Parts: sequence; structure tokens; C-alpha cells
Amino acid sequence: MLLLDLTHTAHTGSLTGIQRVTRSLWKALGSGSLPVCHDPHLRDWRPLEGWEIRNLSVRTPAARRGASWPLVSRVRGTLRRFAGGGSAFPGCDPDPAGRKRGLIEPEIFSPAVAKALPPLFARAPGPRVALFYDAIALTHPELTPSGTVARFPGYLRELLAFDGIAAISEESRDALLGYWRWLGARGAPPVVAIPLALSEVGGLANRPLNPTPGPYGPTVLSVGTLEGRKNHLALLDACEILWARGLAFELRLIGMAQSQTGRNALSRIADLRGRCRPVRYEGPADEVELERAYGECAFTVYPSLGEGFGLPVIESLGRGRACVCLGRGALGEAARGGGCLALDSVDAGSLAEAIARLLTNPAELARLENEAAGRKFKTWNDYARELTAWMDGLEPSREPVAVRE
Repeated sequence: MLLLDLTHTAHTGSLTGIQRVTRSLWKALGSGSLPVCHDPHLRDWRPLEGWEIRNLSVRTPAARRGASWPLVSRVRGTLRRFAGGGSAFPGCDPDPAGRKRGLIEPEIFSPAVAKALPPLFARAPGPRVALFYDAIALTHPELTPSGTVARFPGYLRELLAFDGIAAISEESRDALLGYWRWLGARGAPPVVAIPLALSEVGGLANRPLNPTPGPYGPTVLSVGTLEGRKNHLALLDACEILWARGLAFELRLIGMAQSQTGRNALSRIADLRGRCRPVRYEGPADEVELERAYGECAFTVYPSLGEGFGLPVIESLGRGRACVCLGRGALGEAARGGGCLALDSVDAGSLAEAIARLLTNPAELARLENEAAGRKFKTWNDYARELTAWMDGLEPSREPVAVRE
């Protein structure tokens, strides 16, 4: 059995990319995993309780990313700690196939969790693997929350303690290995690129949907957290260029706004709405509303400057919707199989030209939709099998990594 650290995800209603990956992996692993968390009130690791398991199936996104611990859970953990009860874990004996229990760390863990990893490692004598998402905090620090930028170098060092790292794209793998080389880390764990899967939300993935024009014309959809690196300002400026030319369409934005780096986008949206421009932003959406939005749009735009993977791109393609996105890095990897209008640059002018092409050229849009409909994406069950098969070949309990001082 595999231990699965869900310390943050089990205590938040957020449905941003990492939480969606983590929840999807938990479901795919099923009875083959034991979800656990580090309880800061117990000050120890423990299996998830019923209320935390129920949190993993949340379908309506919360308005904030932070974790929340109810008062009763805080009191219970504190009382157990003072009573010296500790936490009950099943034994660490090998399974019937002779494999020792391993560990999957699918979250970007906090400093507090990092300090508590050694006792969790002791409960997982088999291979211990962490997922790695991206190095955006290094490549675009000016567009990343300051707290994340300050925390990131320490997090990358802490990843050296694992037996292997499963990066979500070739771009992410290369970025992590490059940083470790720069750091002078000797004996670093192996890093493999295992691209993410497509969630079949509502069972509608890959089913063709008929777009429904709104009162302002076709709807252009953009799904993703409103934050600096997602480049919504350039998208909004691109749409303003086209509206000023008289092109009729509506822009719909879906996603949580990051409090620090998303402010400028929110201000720009308010300015455009104040001038009666057809831009719609309603914050994050639940799965039903998100599915409806994909069904109603003509195509999607993902203007991000850089990603570890780009889930909204393959989610768009999996629903037969063409996507405008950057053609380099991890987004270029997602665009390789067709269905995307991949750009060399995602500045306002380039985005405006791409959006206008798809709005005014039905034949090109139809070609991209046909390419999207023909693509095959792995399921989360496929991903879980690929990840665990790779883990089976790792050597557990590696020696500590030497780092140049």
C-alpha cells in the first residue's frame, strides 16, 4: 500500500490545478493508497478522518486556497497529543507481492510539513516519490507571489530527500535538473517526466459539444487562476483591440483570483465592464458550470507565459475545443498533437491576431476542432499505473544528497 500525503488538499475547498491533480490521483489509486496528513495540533502524521475524506470529493470551489481546520478537530488533535496517544498506522510489512510500503507526495508541501517528513519516511520504507509541477517561481519571480518566491529554493532542496521525482512535463523535469546542477547536488534522485491525465468531468470528455453564441456573439473562454504569470492583462488588451475594431464576441473568464498578482487583471476587467465591453468574470466555477462553459464557447484561449503542464489546454482539446496558447515549453508539449493555434509570443498583438483568425475563419477553426477530436489522452487510471510502475523500479532509502555549500 502507498501512503499519499493530502495534508493541504484534505483541508481546502480550492479546486486549482494542484488540488485537482491530487484529488484525481487519490481517486485513481483507490484502495491501493492510504491518504494521510500531518496534523499540526496532534503534531504527528495520521490517516485521514471521515470529514477529511469527504473534503476530497468537493465539487463546488471555495473562494480561497488556504487550509481550514475546524475547532473540534483542533481540540481533538491537541487532546490526543497531551494524552500521548500518537497516531495509529497499519504496519509496514511488505504486501503480498513482496513490495514495501512507499510514499507519494503530490502536494507542494509547506516548511512545517517538510520538517515532519523524516517520521513519515520511517513509515514508508519503500520508494518515496514527489510530484514536481514547475519552476515558475524561479523563471518568473516578478509574476509570482513574494512568499512563494522566498520559499521555493528551500522546497527544491527538500525534494532531494526523495527517492524519485515525477515531473509533470519535460519542461518541468529539465528545470528541476538544471537547478540541482547549479546547486551542485551530487547523487540527486532520478527525475522522470510523466505528463498528466485528462479528467472526464461529468463523463463528457471527448464528446463533441455544440457552441451556443451569446447575446454579444461567439464566446471566447479562458480558464485559469487570475495571477500574474497567466497573462490575463495581455488577453484583456487583445480583446479590447478587437472590440475597438468592431469585432463582435464575448470574453468569459473562469478562475480564482490570486490576491497579490491578480489585482491588476481584476482592475482591468472592472475598467472594461465600466465601458460596456462584453467581458464576463464570475470567479471560480464548479464542475457542472465549467462543463457548460466549455460547451457554450467557440474556442478557448490560455494566455499563460509559462506552465508546468497546462491542464486547461488538454481539457479544452478533450472537449473538442480548439485552444490558443503559447507554443513553447510545457504548453508547446501539450499542443504537439494538434488542436491548438500555438503562438511564438502571447503579447496582446499576437493574441488579438490569433483570436481574430479563429473568429473570422470557420474553416481554420473546424480544422483545429477536428485535430482536437482526434487526440487521445491518458486517463487518471493510466497515470496512476504509469507512476506506480516507475516507482517499483526505484531504489528506496537513498543516502543523503551532498550539496555544494
